[in-house]
Amino acid sequence: MPHRTARTGRILVVDDQSANVRVVTALLERHGYVVTAASSGKDALQAATGEVPDLLLLDMMMPGMDGFELLAALRELPGFRQVPTVFLTAAQDRDLLLRAFEAGAVDYVTKPFMPEELLARVDAHLGLKLTLDRLERVAHERQELVNLVAHDLKNPLTSVLFASEMLSLPDCKPERVPRYIEIIDGSTRDALGYIRRYLESQERASGAKATAATSTACSWLRETLAWLASRYELQLEAKGLRLQVGALERDACVAIDALVLRQVAENLVTNALKYARDGGELELLARPGAPGYWQLVAQDRGPGIPASRQRELFKPFQRLTEVDPANGLSSGLGLSLARQIIADAGGQLWYEDREGGGARFVIELPEAACSTSAN
Repeated sequence: MPHRTARTGRILVVDDQSANVRVVTALLERHGYVVTAASSGKDALQAATGEVPDLLLLDMMMPGMDGFELLAALRELPGFRQVPTVFLTAAQDRDLLLRAFEAGAVDYVTKPFMPEELLARVDAHLGLKLTLDRLERVAHERQELVNLVAHDLKNPLTSVLFASEMLSLPDCKPERVPRYIEIIDGSTRDALGYIRRYLESQERASGAKATAATSTACSWLRETLAWLASRYELQLEAKGLRLQVGALERDACVAIDALVLRQVAENLVTNALKYARDGGELELLARPGAPGYWQLVAQDRGPGIPASRQRELFKPFQRLTEVDPANGLSSGLGLSLARQIIADAGGQLWYEDREGGGARFVIELPEAACSTSAN
């Protein structure tokens, strides 16, 4: 037999003839495939509870549950509808073969088969399946990136819009003009920084570089609180919310990139802007958490989160209320992304009801050994 390059892919082979199973399994494994074998429909369904294969090789005619019944049952399982199926059959009945294609088969091989023919058909269909899987993963990753960029650009662009609207008011206080200009400048630079970081992350050749960069990142909590106050105090005031920043007994450094922590924390602030206006205040504070950890807390006196919605709070595309106070700009991704980012940094993000009414979001991160504080 001519030499063939080793393949990759998982194949489920189902045939009631043990000799056929041994021959097919040996042939496929010798050429680099990972094979799971079953001698009946019942065994195949049990094997299907594990990892979903990339290709099914099914005997058409088996006692008990035949190939048609088994294929119908398998296609009810998660992930199996996209798995290509090649029937193995000794029959040359045209109506039977048409029935196989109607059932969802992509091809058939007659028994006894030539090894080269079986391998050629497996190569063709499995190669197409793996290519489609890769394209689907790429499309999913691109969509996730689009969602992430769109979400993270929303906050700085909203700040730019707020400041420019304030500047255009006829009764804009002259002493606040420098602050509004500073907000526009800082928010624009942040937006460009986010775009630059996303582009750089796509260009990284390996995950090792990203891991090394993240492992040395750290953020000072006092600096983060000061930035949040500077960026959002006037926006909160315009919505009738008073900002209070708790005093820190000592500054603390946590193990996360400063820009990333600001992104996560401002999601909590903008949620208060949208949902807690009736509460009259938003408090930001930093405090010790579990041993070796520090917390950044955002708490308000708004309506809080109903108990019936708290289970869904950190799921993607979930909003805190049925009505979108952001007029279509709320994607429902903020808290889901924020929790994942914090988890990737070795921390936690959670919600709890505040005593006396209101909402409290807590970010807890490992303390880091930073050389000097920026403050």
